[in-house]
Amino acid sequence: MSGEGARTVLSGVQAGAIGDELREQLVWRTSRLRELTGLVTEVDGDLRQRTMADLAATERAIAEIKKGLVRLSERDYGQCEDCGTSIPYERLKIRPLTRHCMPCRQAREIR
Repeated sequence: MSGEGARTVLSGVQAGAIGDELREQLVWRTSRLRELTGLVTEVDGDLRQRTMADLAATERAIAEIKKGLVRLSERDYGQCEDCGTSIPYERLKIRPLTRHCMPCRQAREIR
């Protein structure tokens, strides 16, 4: 990573807003995980497969949210994992779990 040691400069208000959003998502996803866990034993066939896929996606989302909260607490949040540059707050507001700046995201889509 070319920006090794770089830190995103978020104001306290911005970091608080992002943290609130991530915690809100964590609560919602955790609730959804409980629902899906109960549902997976009650359905079968295609619906069971879809429910299991939703369950796996929800588990991945929860893991990503938790990682985001750790990065936020360690002040590594909002730093592109590929190039190390700061991801603009406007992008983080829209996609709080994003780990890449727009140029790196676009480059990844081309690959």
